[in-house]
Amino acid sequence: MKVIGLTGGIASGKSTASRILRELGAPVVDADVLAREVVEPGTEGWRQVIEAFGHGIVLPGGQLDRRRLARLVFADEAARGRLNAIIHPRVRERMQAAVEEARTAGEPAVVLDVPLLMEGGLDAACDQVWVVYVDEETQLFRLMQRDGLPPEEARRRIAAQLPLREKAARADVVIYNTGAVEETRRQVETQWRQVVPAP
Repeated sequence: MKVIGLTGGIASGKSTASRILRELGAPVVDADVLAREVVEPGTEGWRQVIEAFGHGIVLPGGQLDRRRLARLVFADEAARGRLNAIIHPRVRERMQAAVEEARTAGEPAVVLDVPLLMEGGLDAACDQVWVVYVDEETQLFRLMQRDGLPPEEARRRIAAQLPLREKAARADVVIYNTGAVEETRRQVETQWRQVVPAP
């Protein structure tokens, strides 16, 4: 079974590529979904996050205030490190279990959708790394539009990840996501069919 690591930068369109892969029948393990699950109210991860950042980051219903937490950690590298130390090991554990599940089910390939694939060293566990790429200007514009951020904050969030140029240089496959979604779909399908031919 092939393990494909899918990554990109914030607002590069990785979620679009991930959705297309699902539509093509690929089993996709989404690190963002797992990261939310490991800090659901009442979990050990949730307790540790509150211990590290205080009750001010908890919403009335018990959920973590993700916007507030994001503002906090993107402005402070040490805080980001503390949060990652709580979340990342738990996500890795669940991801590994999902890969084993796909292997047991006889899947020919599995996709790990991980924003910080290279930053976390998870690319070493993949047979192929796919990077969804956009130029810096497009990335900044999309992030500001998507999250309603001022330019300084958007730049800070982009700077918290490896530059997309560097990720693309280390990738086995680069998906260019600056054009229409149909063009992105064509690239994703072409690459996926090289791994898993159409039935």
